[in-house]
Amino acid sequence: MKNNEQKQEFLFGKNNYTILLIGIGVIVLGFILMSGGGSDDPAVFSEDIFNFRRIRLAPTTVLIGFGITIYAILKSPKK
Repeated sequence: MKNNEQKQEFLFGKNNYTILLIGIGVIVLGFILMSGGGSDDPAVFSEDIFNFRRIRLAPTTVLIGFGITIYAILKSPKK
């Protein structure tokens, strides 16, 4: 048996995975902010679905999270 076995390397560095997890966390936070606002009674319309948090803040948070994850993927790892 030869001792020429190569050490298994990850595709990204530790810093890339940390930034990637932060980006995924921000995306999850955006979807949590987007949830809710419905009415328990289907015959009653609730205006809560059109508030600032669900219309502006949550989608912006999700897009920022996608931007962070793209940055983590494109950032070259230190070798």
